[in-house]
Amino acid sequence: MVAKKQQQRLGFKTGEHVVYPAHGVGMITAIEEQEVAGLTLELFVISFEQDKLTLRVPVAKVKSVGMRKLAEEDEVKKALDTVTGRARVKRTMWSRRAQEYEAKINSGDLIAISEVVRDLYRSEEQPEQSYSERQLFEQAMDRMSREIGAVRKLTLTEAVQLIEKQLAKSPKRTKADAAEAESDEEAAA
Repeated sequence: MVAKKQQQRLGFKTGEHVVYPAHGVGMITAIEEQEVAGLTLELFVISFEQDKLTLRVPVAKVKSVGMRKLAEEDEVKKALDTVTGRARVKRTMWSRRAQEYEAKINSGDLIAISEVVRDLYRSEEQPEQSYSERQLFEQAMDRMSREIGAVRKLTLTEAVQLIEKQLAKSPKRTKADAAEAESDEEAAA
């Protein structure tokens, strides 16, 4: 394993934050060469601080795994505007919706993740969420807040507060709306 002198490949450089779809925001700590099964591979070493995870991504696989640079400021604004919109909950079974939410979260697309945050958000006066809904919401919120925090140079707490402030501006769902959605779900099941 030999560290490279030139620390930039495909527009990515060491010390830069990137988004890896399956794990969220990480930082490229090094670009190194490693010999695997007789082949020499060039790898990005990405560190995910919160998860205490280090990932090695072959430079040749960057496009296929969907690794990308952080979102631009205008995309962050669009994501924050998305969470203030009305929740769009499809009238399908929860298991199907959960798969769709999971796919959006793992897509690494900030706008898709903000849609999940918007759709699964519950304010204090709304009915309780199921365990799986809460898990998906927290996962989406974590991914969104990490990226917004990295783009705007905020702490994770400040980023979460910013998103929650935007969520508070969204049109209120009443208990009647939620009950109606639930009865439609039960009818579909």
